[in-house]
Amino acid sequence: MKLTAKLVQELREKTGAGIMDCKRALAETDGDLEKAIVWLREKGIAAAAGRAGRVASEGSVGSYIHAGGKIGVLIEVNCETDFCAKSEAFQALVKELALQVAALNPRVVRREELSPPVIEQERQIYASQAEGKPAAVVTKIVDGKIEKFYKEACLLEQAYARDPNKTVNDLIGEAAIQMREKIDVRRFTRYQLGEALDGKETTAAA
Repeated sequence: MKLTAKLVQELREKTGAGIMDCKRALAETDGDLEKAIVWLREKGIAAAAGRAGRVASEGSVGSYIHAGGKIGVLIEVNCETDFCAKSEAFQALVKELALQVAALNPRVVRREELSPPVIEQERQIYASQAEGKPAAVVTKIVDGKIEKFYKEACLLEQAYARDPNKTVNDLIGEAAIQMREKIDVRRFTRYQLGEALDGKETTAAA
């Protein structure tokens, strides 16, 4: 059975597992969604999904200064326990996420934080670029570019800077499985020297 992006996404939503793990699970089970879920659970990969409802009230605020003091990042990452927050693995994750923000400059943590006017403005720009094409084609083009915009603007949907084959959300999911805790990025702020002088937004918060 051919693996489709829709099937992989559905498995991700049901298990919380990363893209590559979902693809492997579906390949191992000939594309059977229910068997793939069982496969992931047997491997312990879907274990983090059951923690989705827990409260992550502990954590750490990390920082990163880059390019000789020209770029700075503050990021708050939450977990469930103080023990986890103080662990080397969690601190390493916080640093990786700060590096990601510094390098790829997301606007927000997740797509729900983007305001409707921002999305509408992007849609209008993309529609103008496709002007002259049939309405159905324009809609398809706009929707596709909006998804691409999300992948650039939203931290969790960005390709992980060290491994473009997985997203930042995949990275966090893998860490949650390893640490056996819910992990959540609450907010970040990115400063770039001189950036505020041109009126560009420099902060993002959950």
